[in-house]
Amino acid sequence: MKTLLYATDCSPNAIPALLYAYHISKTMKARLVVTYVFQHPELLGLQGGNELAPMSEEKALEHYYERLENFCSEHLGPQWRSRNILIEPISGKSVVKGIISKAMDWRAYFIVVGITGDNPLRDFIVGSTTKLLINKAPCPVLAIPSEIGYETLQTIVYASDFEDGDVYAIRRLAEMAEPFGAKIIVVHVSRDVAHVGDNRMNLLKERIQKKVSYPNISYKLIFSDKVFETLQHTLGDLKANLVVMLERDKGGWAEQWLHRDLVKRMETKTEIPLLSFREGNHQLSYVKATL
Repeated sequence: MKTLLYATDCSPNAIPALLYAYHISKTMKARLVVTYVFQHPELLGLQGGNELAPMSEEKALEHYYERLENFCSEHLGPQWRSRNILIEPISGKSVVKGIISKAMDWRAYFIVVGITGDNPLRDFIVGSTTKLLINKAPCPVLAIPSEIGYETLQTIVYASDFEDGDVYAIRRLAEMAEPFGAKIIVVHVSRDVAHVGDNRMNLLKERIQKKVSYPNISYKLIFSDKVFETLQHTLGDLKANLVVMLERDKGGWAEQWLHRDLVKRMETKTEIPLLSFREGNHQLSYVKATL
């Protein structure tokens, strides 16, 4: 059974990510592990006074287990207990390392986190936790903006820059899309002359068709000098409710797309979930040495 890992801080900004994690795991018939990384020792108020004393790790685990239970009950309703959902808070000095450790323990299919702020794209890249997760996690990271409601996956845009890892990422993406019956649209915005872009897109299409059996994949090649602005408008035109990118290990497509200066030039906001693959995800083994 596939396992999705949802990492939360139990804040209001994390609620949309919880709803996405829950509904996606339900449709995919996957196990959902809900985790919270806390730093031990926690402090506990002494009875009858204002002094604080260290809380034992066992007590802290009980506290955060109960907090996660209440968070799920409040926002998912009582039915979540009948689903295959596990609550596993973890003690750690680093939130990122704690999440990665839990992902490795469960061999997570992907990690779901929330992102905050007026511009999700900007906060996605500058938010230290999410950025480090993308760079270090042994699986893809699904980042959910804080001010959206859950939408079932219908149209997924894979933003390709003709990377070597595209075929692997799309094959994994097809496994996610299939239970939803979602269509995958592979989009490339090219500055090349027409015949060069056409040839590269046709080569990618041939490679995908050899490796991926999912029938609901189409391809869209757009010629424009304004790559990022054009891609953003295309997401709106296609009514995409998930955008997927492949991040190279050393500065790639997603990093360029989400760079703060480029985001500032965007004409409108993009408020849809982003799923980020890292080029090395398919090469990583789940070993502690990754940390």
